[in-house]
Amino acid sequence: MGLLLKEGIDLDLIKSALIAFFSIAFLIVLINNFSIFKTKLPNYSLQLASLIGNTSFLGIPIAIAILPSSTINLTIGFDLGTTLFAWLFGPFFLQKKNNLNNTLNFKELLKAILNNPASRGIIGVLIAYLFKIENFLGDYLFIPTRIVICLAIIIVGTRLGIITNNKTNFFKLSQEIKYSIILKLFLLPLIIFFISKTLNFNVSETSAIVLQAGTPSAVSTILMAEAYKINQNIAATILFTTTLSSIITIPILVFLLNMIN
Repeated sequence: MGLLLKEGIDLDLIKSALIAFFSIAFLIVLINNFSIFKTKLPNYSLQLASLIGNTSFLGIPIAIAILPSSTINLTIGFDLGTTLFAWLFGPFFLQKKNNLNNTLNFKELLKAILNNPASRGIIGVLIAYLFKIENFLGDYLFIPTRIVICLAIIIVGTRLGIITNNKTNFFKLSQEIKYSIILKLFLLPLIIFFISKTLNFNVSETSAIVLQAGTPSAVSTILMAEAYKINQNIAATILFTTTLSSIITIPILVFLLNMIN
């Protein structure tokens, strides 16, 4: 909310959010309707972990650090799109096996929308605009926002520390987990790169959303897995391995973007 108020809601933010949301939705549909992909990623835990990135805690701080300030709305928009998708459909997908009635409950969907972190931020911004206090509130929240982003990085490290105390061997990876990691760190950024070029994004704009796509698996995927008691080890393993791997893959991604662009 602090970032949105400071930077404002513009066309870049909306475009980026739509790209993130519908790219993930399209890939989920594609994976589940073609057996060649379904056999590689057979459950929703694998699919969500390979498509929902750590944009809030890692992607936005990286973008702020290395990209022009003009791209901040693109990074925030991408984060909003992924967060909306994760918390709207993640619980629905993960509960499907435990729920004989797989029809979409619109009351539950509305509740999910209102309880969504991204939705709350957008609603807060709209209320601020309604009462014409966006400038005051944006200045007031911007410094705490920066602090929260820095602390968020620490939270990622803390979460990983908790995960590593688990006796699971994170380096004995199944084929499905390997495919999930490849999709998250390599194929998804490539797909987003081609989408950005198709939409004639400039160098900085392309870099902004591709970097967000190339972030490791989101902490939210393990939180949902723990909440619904399904595939916790899978979510934890992908989070752990993609986060470690991103120490290498993100600099490579930045280098390739600079070379290509």
